[in-house]
Amino acid sequence: MSAGNMKKLEARGLVLLGCGKMGSAMLEGWLAQGLPSGSVWVNDPYPSDWLSGTGVNLNTTLPNSPAIVLVAVKPQMMADALPTLAGYGNGTTLFLSVAAGTPISTYEAMLGNQTPIIRAMPNTPAAIARGITAMCGNDHATAVHMDMAEALLSAVGQVVRLDGEHQMDAVTGVSGSGPAYVFHLIETLAAAGAAQGLSMELSMQLAKATVAGAGALAMQSDDDPTQLRVNVTSPGGTTAAALEVLMNEKSGFPALLSRAVAAAANRSKELANG
Repeated sequence: MSAGNMKKLEARGLVLLGCGKMGSAMLEGWLAQGLPSGSVWVNDPYPSDWLSGTGVNLNTTLPNSPAIVLVAVKPQMMADALPTLAGYGNGTTLFLSVAAGTPISTYEAMLGNQTPIIRAMPNTPAAIARGITAMCGNDHATAVHMDMAEALLSAVGQVVRLDGEHQMDAVTGVSGSGPAYVFHLIETLAAAGAAQGLSMELSMQLAKATVAGAGALAMQSDDDPTQLRVNVTSPGGTTAAALEVLMNEKSGFPALLSRAVAAAANRSKELANG
């Protein structure tokens, strides 16, 4: 985080509305980067023991004009939680939301249409600072706001900026929900190994390490995933035999993942439309 952004947060304060797994992961990252705990106010009805020991201002009187309000409550709690901060609307406070499925228009309706608002979609690897977050802002979110939001969100992983909110449903289908697809791949790969005679414990160990290692290689290699796949596939070999199944256009990964991502994106649109 830049020295300028840090000074703004120290001087005006940061309000964290909701501090579950995602909020806690981000808070831990900010504190590690040097943000003083006294500059953070947290509103959470069920604070964890860890949160109570951080030294932040917990469930107490909020600052008059915080630099940022970060909204990290569950979408179903939004209607009750957000109106308590409506006094910050239409002002200089930036609202940064990581709540899934809640469009910018909802915040504008509850806070005022002059409010600077940025919507972000992180994913669960943020819990170990290996997430990726996509973000976009409304017309009142300035370049300074976007930079400050990116600095905060980068505490838990990579950050990308979208062309607009219209891309958020697709992001939800790929990276927002995507970790669950990978976890299911691990489950099914381990089960398939067990079906071939391995113990489930050994097969699960192999599956986890294989997926984690392949992901790390894909991130660090100069080759793209297509070339990495080619590198491990000998003509007529074992991998080629497996890929004939997985790359089948009708029954393999191409059709299956296309339908899965589309289903998630469509559900995201439905949730946003209420």
